[in-house]
Amino acid sequence: MSESPQDLRRQLPAVDRLLREPALADLEGYYGREALLAQARAELDRLRAELGDDAGPDAVAEALRALPERVAAALADRLGGGLRRVLNATGVFVHTNLGRSPLPTAVAAALPALVTASCDLEMDLAGGERGSRTARVERLLVALTGAEAATVTNNNAAALVLSVMALAAGREAVISRGELVEIGGSFRIPEILAAAGTRMVEVGTTNRTRAADYGDAIGERTALLVKVFPSNYRIRGFTEEASVEELAALAREHELPLLVDEGSGLLRPHPAPQLAGHRSLAELVEAGVDLACGSGDKLLGGPQAGLLVGRRSAVERCRRHPLYRALRPDKLTLAALEGVLRLHLAGGPLPIDRLWVDAAAHRARLEAVARRLDAEIVPAEAFLGGGSAPDRPIPGEALALAGGEPLLALLRVGEPPVVGYVRDDRALLDLRTVDPADDSALEEAVSRARRRLERR
Repeated sequence: MSESPQDLRRQLPAVDRLLREPALADLEGYYGREALLAQARAELDRLRAELGDDAGPDAVAEALRALPERVAAALADRLGGGLRRVLNATGVFVHTNLGRSPLPTAVAAALPALVTASCDLEMDLAGGERGSRTARVERLLVALTGAEAATVTNNNAAALVLSVMALAAGREAVISRGELVEIGGSFRIPEILAAAGTRMVEVGTTNRTRAADYGDAIGERTALLVKVFPSNYRIRGFTEEASVEELAALAREHELPLLVDEGSGLLRPHPAPQLAGHRSLAELVEAGVDLACGSGDKLLGGPQAGLLVGRRSAVERCRRHPLYRALRPDKLTLAALEGVLRLHLAGGPLPIDRLWVDAAAHRARLEAVARRLDAEIVPAEAFLGGGSAPDRPIPGEALALAGGEPLLALLRVGEPPVVGYVRDDRALLDLRTVDPADDSALEEAVSRARRRLERR
């Protein structure tokens, strides 16, 4: 005698048995037993109501398979899911939506020992007295840029605000109209200057600003000259801008400080053609700027941080400002930043170097992965990202797979998640922004996504 629909619904598991499912057992340590138990009960009740009195064996079987996933998804919607490791196959290395620059493996591997116990963040172990939390990274920044002094904030916007407040609060700062850019998160340079209590004096035009324009604007209330590198856009055609050297000479003539927002955290000159013309922090120091700021999590390849380098007097004014305590980084940031700076000092490899990997070696890697995935190798452009050199692509090749956006959608929710892009109705995966150590994981993720796509 066959089971009635009501009997079939009795196959749904009891709450305690459901919580022992592998897909849910690990969530207790993440959400807590109380939240997990309440959500499991709610989903079981909801599922019984959905099945109704006429549910057949296939519907009940499918419901049983999907139940653990439903509980996990509902908890994630209600309490938020945790950060997940993602394979970035977009070809955009400093991807703002994917956490910007990944830390070098060696640097990341050294962090647990420093953050799971006490560390000498602000102690001189030899003397047993209090030390400076930023002294280590400051010494490294000085060595790498040639600056007289350096300090660090929690991001570059903070470094810019702190600099303007320390050098020009209540007075005027002169800046070119062509450099009034909007940076990430809809923050605009004029708004940052205003928040710092500084009156902005715009000079020149959108496309042409000369050093003489700055000079004509200098008056009794002028406290600062500001130059911003508009790394996330380009004005082309009939253009002109005052050079750093010209502005440094003008600042010295009028006994004013010159602040330059380099933005991307390029420590020293880089041979890549995409960075030609982008002045590094070391070059800005050599050109005579009083203060230059940049990001730690872009071209530097470190954690989110704001780098400030320049003349000792200007750096000290920033360091002594009351706001500095609110903007300084924590021990995890400083530990990661120190590790990355030491790699720069030693000339060690950084993840961003994969963008300019040897062409033959990269082609061999592409061919090996393409064979296993039955993918085609097609021309593709990669980018530095993070607002750096957006109009200067890096030519190369990527993998093209049939399936387009439906395949990419499944890859994004797979394990591990893989993010690529669509071109000509095909899914493109650029291996230049994927660690070679993750090739096997990427291949497995693609195979699983394809199988799910075939079942639809």
